Amino acid sequence: MSSQTRALIDKLERQHELSPDEWERLISARTPALANELFARARRVRDAAYGRDVFVRGLIEISSYCKNDCLYCGIRRSNREASRYRLTDEEILACCETGYNLGFRTFVLQGGEDGAFGDERLAPLVSRIREAHPDCAITLSLGERSRASYKRLREAGADRYLLRHETADAAHYASLHPAPLSHEARLSCLHDLRDLGYQVGSGFMVGSPGQTARHLAADMTILKGLNPHMVGIGPFIPHRHTPCAESPAGTLELSLFMLGCLRLMLPHALLPATTALGTLTPEGRHLGLDAGANVLMPNLSPIECRGAYNLYDGKASTGLEGAEGIAGLKAQLESWGYRLKVDRGDSLVR
Repeated sequence: MSSQTRALIDKLERQHELSPDEWERLISARTPALANELFARARRVRDAAYGRDVFVRGLIEISSYCKNDCLYCGIRRSNREASRYRLTDEEILACCETGYNLGFRTFVLQGGEDGAFGDERLAPLVSRIREAHPDCAITLSLGERSRASYKRLREAGADRYLLRHETADAAHYASLHPAPLSHEARLSCLHDLRDLGYQVGSGFMVGSPGQTARHLAADMTILKGLNPHMVGIGPFIPHRHTPCAESPAGTLELSLFMLGCLRLMLPHALLPATTALGTLTPEGRHLGLDAGANVLMPNLSPIECRGAYNLYDGKASTGLEGAEGIAGLKAQLESWGYRLKVDRGDSLVR
């Protein structure tokens, strides 16, 4: 580990930001020794803010239909091999009830940009969840919508919204997201959500096709400005029925390094150890927590639907990834020195 890279870690921990050039140098010069130093500091910073608590959110994947054609995504519109489903309102409410009885106090409704879940259906559904579970947080992760839509859903009872910016470079964004999607529109949605009082989650893919250290530097810079309540990152994993099928996957090593950097930059953000980490290796969640993460998102979706919500090949969605494994997950976390928390677990970001 060089004195220059150590100095960058020192500055990041002390000032919680780096310039784009400094980010690029740090990312490009990373070594195993530097990563171990970073992770130790990330754990210390996380523990100072949240202790050893790991917050769980109940994930409900409500639809595998999507109007968009993102080149990397397994549920893209043009994938004729994809299995499609939509949960009914009653099925979604039943998932929430199951999760509530298991102790979950945060529900995350996630899906493709499916026209069947317009405001006229979604807003009353959110209201029904809010009425049934007034002590719970309701999180939506349903892509780009109008400001008016976000406002209506907020008024219906939604607390949080997750929308990854995916990549901060406009040209890189365009290489992965065909028109009409645009980098500008994605950022506009994130700012609308923040303005409307949501707790906002964003994030990016690590190792996506064409990504460079400069792109990652831009990702970190844009996240620092947004100051989101949650940041979800994970390795790009190709899907065999997409144009990116032959692209190499992002690495566990770089994904963990960026997770540790995020913890030092955003000490009070909630950082998931994502399912994609657990897909790359069975130890992925443990490694993510030890790199500074403090959130897990077990799957509450009906078991028969989980395989159809196939964003990338090999996605882990059963066993301890599923909500039915909550007792085993609790024991596993305790063996790692962590404590499972099923309450709302609000972010400390202000």
